[in-house]
Amino acid sequence: MSLPDFTATGDLPVGVHTASLAETVSRFGTGSHRRKLLAIRLERIYQIAAQTGYLARFVVFGSFITEKYEPNDVDVFMIMDDNFDMGSLVGEAQLLFYHGTAQDYFGCSVFWIRRLAAIGGEEATIEDWQLKRDGTERGIVEITVG
Repeated sequence: MSLPDFTATGDLPVGVHTASLAETVSRFGTGSHRRKLLAIRLERIYQIAAQTGYLARFVVFGSFITEKYEPNDVDVFMIMDDNFDMGSLVGEAQLLFYHGTAQDYFGCSVFWIRRLAAIGGEEATIEDWQLKRDGTERGIVEITVG
């Protein structure tokens, strides 16, 4: 499935748009040195999360998936399986699941919960990330896991 064109405000149309990691990087990881750098970070973050074996859902939102020439960072929300245990992580994976540490180390805002914590269900929880700080909505990208 291809990602839609931007709206007049420079965002994706409201909705959860599904894409592969490769398609997401191809669409949003070009145009400026900053975008290329952020795309590399996104690939690394996805790889680390997937290697835990507990990644259920992976969503990208924020300025990286807009038409902004110089996005601030990459914003990610993940849903992990209920039996995900942070205490068993080693190396970079230990850093990824602490928001402040992930921001400093990876240059990425990382938010995550376990499936059980998705109040109202996973779909509703993911859809909530469409809400911007100003109260308007924008589209987000869910990267296919697997």
